[in-house]
Amino acid sequence: MHKPHWQGVFPAITTQLKKDQSLDLEATARHAEALLASGVSGLIFLGSLGENQALLPEEKRRLMEAMVKSVNGRAPVLSGVAESSTAEACRYVRDLEALGTDGFMLMPPMLYKGDPRETVAHFRATARATGLPIMIYNNPISYANDITPEMFAELSDVKNFVALKESSGNTRRITDLRNTVVDRYAIFTGVDDLVLESSILGIDGWVAGVGIGFPVENQYFWELTRDKDWDKATELYRWFTPLLHLDTHTKFVQYIKLAVQECGLGTEWVRAPRLPLTGVERKQVLKVIHDGIDQRPAIPARVGSRKSTGRPRAVESSSSDRHLGHTRRLPYDIYEIG
Repeated sequence: MHKPHWQGVFPAITTQLKKDQSLDLEATARHAEALLASGVSGLIFLGSLGENQALLPEEKRRLMEAMVKSVNGRAPVLSGVAESSTAEACRYVRDLEALGTDGFMLMPPMLYKGDPRETVAHFRATARATGLPIMIYNNPISYANDITPEMFAELSDVKNFVALKESSGNTRRITDLRNTVVDRYAIFTGVDDLVLESSILGIDGWVAGVGIGFPVENQYFWELTRDKDWDKATELYRWFTPLLHLDTHTKFVQYIKLAVQECGLGTEWVRAPRLPLTGVERKQVLKVIHDGIDQRPAIPARVGSRKSTGRPRAVESSSSDRHLGHTRRLPYDIYEIG
């Protein structure tokens, strides 16, 4: 297997849905187009933010087939793997490899909290079922299963494990991982409001969440960290942080989808058992989003790294917030799309 050089921003994109909760493949593709235009290095579909576990098996395959065709080789297309059993995970990666997916973000088995021996066995078996590269996702807060630096060291003999997504919320892990596995894996952070701290400690990439609503600012911030321009990065981070906090809440899917909607890049519809936000909670989240939009800093004009098939189309709001004048668009007048 040729080892890919995964680095940079790999946003976790939402699965866009219609009001009746059916898949909206066209809207998902339009959102991916906006992210590609901003210069992201890859796209991750069907992660936690993509509502993986709320979709039917056939829906996952239909979505990924459509996205592979839409992206058409312009960036790596990864699919989350969040199956409940090892057999299901193996079947899924085989099917997705046949559909042309470029790689996977592999989560521990859902529902069952395995011990380290069982988790490692699950990962090894899934990797054997595909020749494609894999990013291992560690999120003990959400999945009650901590993949420690020692476990990553144990898995280092598996050639198609090429990257890891660290979402423990403990920035000490970055240094512990470097000390344990050195540069065996590309290290991505998956916690939005720790990205500056993680960048200082030395990461290779960012699985961005909230930034899918603010792709221009998100990409510019990442590039500042690559240039080690910490003064400018810190200034932008202070604006961004209240928004990035939306990624660390139990309802992060609803929060981020609402942000995507208010930025004109999608709708907030979610798949049950999740429900759209209402009442005081909705007002509080909208205030954070609208404050971020209203205080959005100017970003230097630059040429996008990829050709876009067109300017992203704003999507009609699914809520009554329109009368407040809060349906917004990204400032593409200050960002040249090549």
